[in-house]
Amino acid sequence: MKNLHSTAIIDPKAEIAEEVTVGPYVIVESNVRVGKGCTIGPHAHLAAGTRLGEQCRVSTGAVLGTAPQDLKFKGEETLLEVGDRTTIREFATLNRGTHETGKTVVGSDCLLMAYAHVAHDCVIGNHCILANAVNLAGHVIIEDWASLGGMVPVHQFVRIGQHCFVGGWYRVTRDVPPYIRTMGDPLVFAGLNSIGLRRRGFSDEALLALKRAYKTLYYSKLNVTQAVQRIREGGELTVEVENVLAFIAKSERGIIG
Repeated sequence: MKNLHSTAIIDPKAEIAEEVTVGPYVIVESNVRVGKGCTIGPHAHLAAGTRLGEQCRVSTGAVLGTAPQDLKFKGEETLLEVGDRTTIREFATLNRGTHETGKTVVGSDCLLMAYAHVAHDCVIGNHCILANAVNLAGHVIIEDWASLGGMVPVHQFVRIGQHCFVGGWYRVTRDVPPYIRTMGDPLVFAGLNSIGLRRRGFSDEALLALKRAYKTLYYSKLNVTQAVQRIREGGELTVEVENVLAFIAKSERGIIG
């Protein structure tokens, strides 16, 4: 059964699953799919190309799937895909993709707080948190379980690694490796995200191996290439350390200092 408010404007071509609640003055355009159990708050706008998974919550005034803020965009048909159980709070804005990737993606079990902005072609993993007024430029990649503090702007094409924490108010202009905390302007390494990692069940052995790897990377006075080589020679190549090395190998903007 659906609970659709009488003032909501829903295009007949939109696909609304069962057990969905749509609040007052919501606009749902054609070519939109809303999964089972979603709640859409008052005055929200779901533009063409939006795909919501199941049990998502979209709060008052949020705007999803509108055209990219990209001068190269020529009106091509693209998507915004949101996974299951993700919460999008008041007045957040999520643009759909451009022809370069075809879609913007937000994973499952994420929390995007009020006034957050996700630009075109971004890819956000699962269990991520974007605090109030986080602003992502285009083509940003955020891996699973990463958290960004309030008012953080992220430069286009930046990658933010899994399980890391970026402190509030700080700009992100270079790639942030996995499992760490960051702070400062310019943004710098501030140790492991130990509290978050322990909460998620990482062992003491895994944390120790990561600490040693990052000590080599940031405190050995070696350049990144030399530090990576020393880490590989050190023998503590746990899954987590391998993830760090793989992240660095893929970095195009360079990692934070």
